[in-house]
Parts: sequence; C-alpha cells; structure tokens
Amino acid sequence: MPSRRRLLAAAPLAAALALGACSTGPTTESSGGAGSAEPTVAADAFPVTLEHAYGETTVEEQPTRIATVGWADADTLAALGIVPVGAPEITWGGNDAGSTDWFDAQVEELGADASGMTRYDDSAGIPFEDIAATTPDLILGLSSGVSEEDYDRLSQIAPTVPWTEAAWGTPWQEQVEVIGEAVGMSEQAEQLRADTEQLITDAVAANPEIEGTSAAWAWFTPTDLSTIGLYTTSDLRPQMLEEFGFEPSPTVVELSEQDPSAFTANLSAERAADLEADVVVFYAEEGAGAEELTANPLVGQIPALQDGHYVASADNAVALSMSLPSPLSVRTAVDDFLPKLVSAVNGEPAE
Repeated sequence: MPSRRRLLAAAPLAAALALGACSTGPTTESSGGAGSAEPTVAADAFPVTLEHAYGETTVEEQPTRIATVGWADADTLAALGIVPVGAPEITWGGNDAGSTDWFDAQVEELGADASGMTRYDDSAGIPFEDIAATTPDLILGLSSGVSEEDYDRLSQIAPTVPWTEAAWGTPWQEQVEVIGEAVGMSEQAEQLRADTEQLITDAVAANPEIEGTSAAWAWFTPTDLSTIGLYTTSDLRPQMLEEFGFEPSPTVVELSEQDPSAFTANLSAERAADLEADVVVFYAEEGAGAEELTANPLVGQIPALQDGHYVASADNAVALSMSLPSPLSVRTAVDDFLPKLVSAVNGEPAE
C-alpha cells in the first residue's frame, strides 16, 4: 500500500515578504482568482475562538505572520489576499519551485514578492524548527492530519488551528470558513465560498450527462494487484466527485460504513467484478497503468475498466486539484479534470 502521504496527495515562507511592513497579512489589493475579496479585517473580529479536533484556539488579535502545515491552507490564505510566511513544499503534483501553478499565479496577481517565502520539507514529518524560524503568530493546519502531540508542539510556537473532524478530511468549504474567521475576514470568506461554489455549479450544469452516474476513486499497488484500494466517502476525492454531480459507488458506500473513520478501504481483486461504479478513477503509474490493469485477469474484471469508463490519471498536478481541493485549485479541477470525467462517462477512457 502506498504511503499515507502519497495516498493523501495522490492520496512552506523564514524571511518576511515585501507586503507592506515586511510581514504577510492582508494585502491592499483584491485577491482575484476564484473569489475576489477586499482584504479588509473587521474591526470587531478579535479575539476569536475556533473549535477543532483538539479543543479550542483563541486568536487574540489580527495575525500578520501566518505559517501553514496543511498543503491547501496556503491556497485559501492566498485566495483571501494573504501570503503565508511558511508553507510545506509540494512534493507530489507540485512544480519545480515546490509550489503549485495556481498558488504562484495568485501570489503574482496579488503583486507580492515571493522570493523570501520559505517552503519547508515535511516529508519526514512536521519540521517544527523550520516553522518556528518563520516567527509566525498563527499556524494553520486545516488541510492536515497533525496529531495531538504535533498540535501541542506547534501551539508552543504560536496559536494553532488544526483539522476539525477528520484528519486530512476537512472539506475546502470548511477550510475557507474557519480560516476566514481566524484572520478576521469572515465576510470575504463567505463570498469566496459562494463564488467557488458557483464555479462548480456552472460546470455541473454544463455537463448534464454526469447526473445519475456513479463513480469510485481507486488506487493500486503495482507490485501487488491482489487488492483494489478505494477511497472512502470520508475522503476529499470522492467528495469532489459528488460535487461534480456523481453519485457515490454503492460498493464504496458499503465499505465506508464498515469503518467511518478510515479514508481508504480494500476490496479483494477476486471481487473486482462486484465493484459497482459507472466510472472508475485511478492513478496511472508504472506497472499499474490502464494497459496493465485491463490485462490483469482479476483487476481487469472491474466493469468500468472493461467498458472503457475510466480516468487513468497520469498528471499529478491536475490530480492534486481534486485530492486536496482549495478555492484556487478548483479552477484547475473544473478546466482540466472534469473534462476527463465527462469523457469517461461517455465511454472514452481519459488520462
């Protein structure tokens, strides 16, 4: 089985930025992008107390140096017109700068100088020293799976707001709401959410053939095709498929009910023919691409594979827009991933 990090993604900013008085905080320009917002902080926004998985965190005053430990948290900040002082390096689906094209485009639109931003490596766990070096006054981890021990250590650096109900499973809408409260921009966050939801609504309306079809998102281990991995209904990928108009696979729903806290479940390849899904999405990789899977005597019995109703996702950057969605990545999901899903619905395999 792939590593948890790879499953979650496939599944960072020491110097201050030149945004005013050498800090990050709200810029003076509209954020543009998926949902423009005038980054004006409400006068009565602080103190604000936020509930999360490990209790409550109180933010006493407007934060001006925000670090993130979740991969999508920086996106939401940027969409609100704020560039963090620290964020993780995007090692799966990222660009050569360890970032994403949608984040970089938003920072450029904000007119910010990102040359001093710190992208820290979190492949071995949370880099506490690197985060502390950015001297943050707020740490965000809505799009993360920080443990309670991690939370306690981060809280010694600065007030920390981790995930709410499910590790790695905070929906982008909730991320926007909570982060908006944390930075004193609830009104702008509400507008950002509405604009992003409208983008999805318009895309769904433009593709009515999706309605009534079911979908499952799978993963495979190239060296062991005896098991079919499936992302459960608690994972953000199937949730994004639902936002695009798909119904959840009955098989996935059944497996999800067995362990509501799990974000993946296994189905024996011997039961491949039982996988109920009009469309199957999976990560195409060496040894587990469409050709190998369809030729496999067991996995190849998945009905959607046999009928050509599948997306063999080979572009990690595009797939990232679905696996860790944000107000910035949704545009890429709509423009680049949704057409693949529509092709699959029509029986035209997509990559």
